Amino acid sequence: ARCQCKLAPRERRNCGYPGITAAECRKAGCCFNASVPGVPWCFAPKAKKVRKVCPNEPHARINCGFPSITAKECERKGCCFRAHPAGVPWCFYHRMVEE
Repeated sequence: ARCQCKLAPRERRNCGYPGITAAECRKAGCCFNASVPGVPWCFAPKAKKVRKVCPNEPHARINCGFPSITAKECERKGCCFRAHPAGVPWCFYHRMVEE
């Protein structure tokens, strides 16, 4: 993502080799910016920030439990628990979202 390439020049970690083109650099999954001399032009992007969320849409839930699992048992497994609506899993996996 574009925001992953917004790094201060001093924070850049080299990701290429002398003479690498912008296209070759991006193809390797790296960022390219030749506007600052003396620092790597092809550099590693910032790590993606992700967080776990419990999906709000009941039909997007993926079962993480078993019939009659309690909220405590579900949460001990590291899953989400919502005892509504009927007909969908009440104990279900988190979803990872990029920030």
